[in-house]
Amino acid sequence: MSTATAAAKGIGRSLRTYHAPGRAAALDAFHRRFLDPGDLAFDVGAHVGDRAASFRRLGARVVCVEPQPRLDRLLRMLFRGDPGVARVAAVVGAEPGGEAVLRLNTANPTVASASPGFMAAAADAPGWEEQRWDAAVPCPVTTLDALAAAHGRPQFVKLDVEGFEAEALAGLSVPPRALSFEFTTIQREVAFACLRRLPALGFRAFNACLGEGMALARRAPCGADEMAAWIAALPAEANSGDVYASLEPARIAV
Repeated sequence: MSTATAAAKGIGRSLRTYHAPGRAAALDAFHRRFLDPGDLAFDVGAHVGDRAASFRRLGARVVCVEPQPRLDRLLRMLFRGDPGVARVAAVVGAEPGGEAVLRLNTANPTVASASPGFMAAAADAPGWEEQRWDAAVPCPVTTLDALAAAHGRPQFVKLDVEGFEAEALAGLSVPPRALSFEFTTIQREVAFACLRRLPALGFRAFNACLGEGMALARRAPCGADEMAAWIAALPAEANSGDVYASLEPARIAV
């Protein structure tokens, strides 16, 4: 199978998964707790644009950050003519400028990563045996602060950058009203690093969702240490999820 064919199949699978019928309503109901009409959201690791589309349906403006060239082109087509969506083809890191090497998984674009540690962790992990990072592209590096300077201060930031979440948070100095970051059970130490960083930005309330589910795992938010302990206790089979942090605890309470 050619690289182009494998890439097309991988993107097609993502489109079917993340834009599946019925998923939009669940995304919108969940994201409504974070965004009001006219707000600004950063979708960092926008992939096939399902989260960005949800933010737009809620009336928020969106900055889509997606460094994969094929996915950046897809986002351009999906949001063509929409002045409420800006696209940035860059890796979000700790310092602006320079380049990062983005490793591509042609057959599974969901797990492209700029983190060598992420790929090393996947190499020895059950369930990851068939994942192959078979291409690489150089990408410019920006920061959350630089994006805010260029596009405005966001009210919500979603981070899904395959093991690069702590680096991305290191480039944030002014907190949004709420943010999320993905965690995996193959690299829990990245989540712990994020949870050490976020209280320094003013976040005291945390909750989480497992997998792609839009259901908060805890009825009431907890502190960073308790959130870290909850992640540490998860079985490996839990695989992944998203931690939500908010300056307004009521937004992440059931």
